[in-house]
Amino acid sequence: MKAFLLRRTRGVVVAVVLGVVAPSFAPLLAQPADPELGRVPAVGLISTRDLKPIFNGTNLNGWIIRGGKATYAVEDGVIVGTCTVKGGGNTFLCTEKEYGDFILELEIKADKGLNSGVQIRSQCFESATTYDFGDKVIKIGANRVHGYQVEVDHQAGRRWSGGIYEEARRGWLFPLATNSPAGLGFKIGEWNKYRIECRGASIQTWVNDIPAANLMDAETLKGFIGLQVHSADKPEYQVRFRNIRLQDLGERAWNVAWDCRSFDGVEQQGKADWKLADGVLHARHAKDEVQSGALIGGAALSEFTIRFKYKLAQGEFALAFRASESEKPAFHFPFVEQMGATNFAKPQDWNTVTVSVAKQRVVVGLNGHQMKDVLLENFPPAVRPALTLGGSQEAEVSFKGFEILDGAK
Repeated sequence: MKAFLLRRTRGVVVAVVLGVVAPSFAPLLAQPADPELGRVPAVGLISTRDLKPIFNGTNLNGWIIRGGKATYAVEDGVIVGTCTVKGGGNTFLCTEKEYGDFILELEIKADKGLNSGVQIRSQCFESATTYDFGDKVIKIGANRVHGYQVEVDHQAGRRWSGGIYEEARRGWLFPLATNSPAGLGFKIGEWNKYRIECRGASIQTWVNDIPAANLMDAETLKGFIGLQVHSADKPEYQVRFRNIRLQDLGERAWNVAWDCRSFDGVEQQGKADWKLADGVLHARHAKDEVQSGALIGGAALSEFTIRFKYKLAQGEFALAFRASESEKPAFHFPFVEQMGATNFAKPQDWNTVTVSVAKQRVVVGLNGHQMKDVLLENFPPAVRPALTLGGSQEAEVSFKGFEILDGAK
């Protein structure tokens, strides 16, 4: 297999390439500091003519109740979830069908004092399972709903509605500032329109047509949709859901980008030692060598999500993106043994890097933790990824598992 699998995106031939390195540390799973990163398109620009009902308006055929002690019923074409026991745990009405990429619209009305949410791309397994996020292993109990949740917030002092929380796993992924525009647009105790779009790594939300979250995260690409009744202090609290419509945009999958069996399709520059053995790339750089070394993808990528694994024995490396016509990196992110406020990396072990590029936005994740989310004003429309070992330093690192996220089927 050649080093890169070619594909065509918007008329531009692109290929999966290697990455180059380098970080600036942001808070774990924090909201992007740049307010432009939270801006999503106006709903009016996107057609809704292809959305189809996924609730028949009569009964709960096609849905499953999971967890907690709340009940669900259908009244006059509306799904009504009711708390039956004080502190009865979170309960979810989940679709039997799973969805990958989709556009979802629905209306929600929660009693004052009752928190709720909409699960998307969520999972529930009969047996206990674990997730390894580098600095911690998260244990999920049997039959526990977990996954992305779009917040329905009842507290007037917070107004977090439209933010993205990950139920039972990583917690807040895209929190909204207190009294955000979308949060202020949420009408407590009244009907509110939610719109949710999932396209590959991109998850965007709107509340009453006001842009809310704009998350880039590719940890889970497919799962069920769930309507939450949160545990509450009063058993009579209710939340209602109606006009639940969805456009199914297909599914995406990770494809092999480079199998590390041949250097066909990549370019070596500078002074570093690159070797392939059993599907693993081994890279070394000597401290007495002043010139850096780079392994650069031979074809340019436009909008994409890639991931790969690395094991750092000593020193550091960097992931960079270069414009095809220039050797100066348009983006550079270093990886060292200690990453972040706490150590998100696993020293002397395999770590997973995920990188998404959407126009001028670049998002870097490490072992499920967001490390960088930035808008670059002069970021070129197509870039060549590269792995870089700096000059005058001892470095030893291995790489494997280069993959790219394909388009929806």
